[in-house]
Amino acid sequence: MLIPFLTGLSLTGPAGATVVGGAITGGSAARNGEFVKLDPEDAFRVGQDTFQTENLYAFDEDQNITIPAPIEVDIGTGPQTGEVVASHYVFFDPGSGRSQTGYVEFDAPIYGVAAQRGTMADSDYLANTQVTYLSPGARGLEGGDKVEIDPENPNRLLVNWAASSPGDYVRVFTRRSPLADAASGGKVPLSTLRRP
Repeated sequence: MLIPFLTGLSLTGPAGATVVGGAITGGSAARNGEFVKLDPEDAFRVGQDTFQTENLYAFDEDQNITIPAPIEVDIGTGPQTGEVVASHYVFFDPGSGRSQTGYVEFDAPIYGVAAQRGTMADSDYLANTQVTYLSPGARGLEGGDKVEIDPENPNRLLVNWAASSPGDYVRVFTRRSPLADAASGGKVPLSTLRRP
């Protein structure tokens, strides 16, 4: 199930999501694409050309997990052992060659971003959703693609990328999520995850 993001939506019940917004601001995908937040509780597949649209997608993975080991990132600062992190997946999977600039906003500051195949594979243990991840060897960014933490807003990831098949995929690590805390009644789940 796709959940289009509605600007100005008020939360009347518990919130479990930490992606709080986003937009496409330019590029050839701006005309037909939009920001879409996916619900990770729905079973869907990502990767291997499964979306084929000009949309900018994001979904939450594991939330407020005490990590058992440092997480290596390609952009920003990697979380260290014992820190609490929330993990999110951001991607662009157009049907043919398209470019896209835009942003995804989170409810907490960004630690860093895994943007290459190796760093994404090393953090796959934080996925913990109903999502099936296809073609993991094709994830990450290629030359010319750029993602960065907004220097004026540490809760915002800026994207400026071009993709065709199979698309561009990154994993974003944020600090403890206040919205996920609210959804769990203030209880922060502690993980006993082990790295594979």
